[in-house]
Amino acid sequence: MENNYNQVFAQRTKALAIKIINDLSELSYSDKVSVIRKQIFRSASSTAANYRAMCRARSDKEKYAKICIVVEEADETVFWLEVIENVNMLEPEKLEEIMKESLEILKVTSAYKSKLKTKLDN
Repeated sequence: MENNYNQVFAQRTKALAIKIINDLSELSYSDKVSVIRKQIFRSASSTAANYRAMCRARSDKEKYAKICIVVEEADETVFWLEVIENVNMLEPEKLEEIMKESLEILKVTSAYKSKLKTKLDN
């Protein structure tokens, strides 16, 4: 069951990264767009890549280390989405969909991090 869940969630994090890349790639160049786009591309793709790496961890300690990175990168993605909202860089409808999925990924990975920490402490 856990492997199936991990596979599904790995696909979700990857799909979110791709959606962010596709939606923000359509924006015309400006210094503002360039800086923000580069940062969110990195954090969103890092969330997906590190979640995938976490699924292949060889131990619970390694898994915990990777999920810590996932949570940090997912939180950074939410931060950049908040910046995008504040500077009116993306249409509200697109932003709302991306923000909802980003927050859900952050909440789920944070809960999983807490669960792993409890398991390691026992």
